[in-house]
Amino acid sequence: MGVPRPAGEFDTSYARDMATIRQPWQWWLLLAFILALYGLPLYASQSMVSLVNRIAITIIAVQGLNLLTGYTGQISLGQAAFMTTGGYISALLVNQAGWPFLAALPLAALGAGLVGLIFGLPSLRVKGFYLAMATLAAQFIIPWFTRNAFPKVLNGAQGLNVQAPLLFGIEFNTPQKYLFLSLTVLILTTIVAHNISRSRLGRAFVALRDHDLAAELLGMNLFKYKLQAFFLAAVYAGLAGALAAHNIRHLNSETFNLNDSVVFLGMLVIGGLGSNLGPIFGAIVVELLIEFATLFGPFFITIFPSTAAGAVQALRPLFFGITLMLFLIFEPRGLAHRWQLLKAAWRLRPFSH
Repeated sequence: MGVPRPAGEFDTSYARDMATIRQPWQWWLLLAFILALYGLPLYASQSMVSLVNRIAITIIAVQGLNLLTGYTGQISLGQAAFMTTGGYISALLVNQAGWPFLAALPLAALGAGLVGLIFGLPSLRVKGFYLAMATLAAQFIIPWFTRNAFPKVLNGAQGLNVQAPLLFGIEFNTPQKYLFLSLTVLILTTIVAHNISRSRLGRAFVALRDHDLAAELLGMNLFKYKLQAFFLAAVYAGLAGALAAHNIRHLNSETFNLNDSVVFLGMLVIGGLGSNLGPIFGAIVVELLIEFATLFGPFFITIFPSTAAGAVQALRPLFFGITLMLFLIFEPRGLAHRWQLLKAAWRLRPFSH
């Protein structure tokens, strides 16, 4: 069954049917939205710009996890560890080797992807809960390696101070300047992820997720596609880790931890597994919840003075856990599914019931 179209709108070609943006006014609206985001430094506060930077980087990481978990059905608890890998590679190339940031960024993504391939090897033999435990190993091995291996280079548990990116003679050392980097990379990764989902590779991922035995009987090499999914997920994590490291200007083994990997999975559930909008919706909602918990902290302290010491730290997982539980009960397919239903109801008006 095709996607319902508004009355009077017909598809006259395959390209028209597959078009993501179908109307001229939608192109103009998208362009205005992108220009408004790039123009944030002109009218928004520094804290707001920093929040948008953080959301953009988080979306990139969750997009990679969506290709692995949402489309391929392979559960991973090591996405934050691959972010650590990408962050360290980029920091070392820029700090120690003197590489330009634009050259270090793709190398960081590629290095993280190769590490992801290693931890994707168990997917040949195990799946489900056992695969989650296998990927969890990355969250212990990689931080241990950064703390204990090559202390003169990686600086042990203290980590590395990371230089701000320098492009075309401009140092991106403020949130306002860094916004241009994070948004540009986010737009590119979104386009790539969307096209992967509609390609032969994306269809293979979905077939593997929905019924791996049937896919194998049809001649698909399951192990090859699983490794490709792990590689792509780690590449996205490496990009996000490198961007985050140069944004916060410091990196150690605890910058991206197991809690972040769990939160990424929660974002994917809230936003919608296996949808292009899922990572965007999920990251925005959870990051705004974290921001709300920070702002709500002083008020919470006035109500419960005895919890003043860890009020904000306690509220963040509390809000996240409650939100995740409510979505699992009332909207298990996520915000992206609800958005599709709203669009379908609007297209079929006044017969949306």
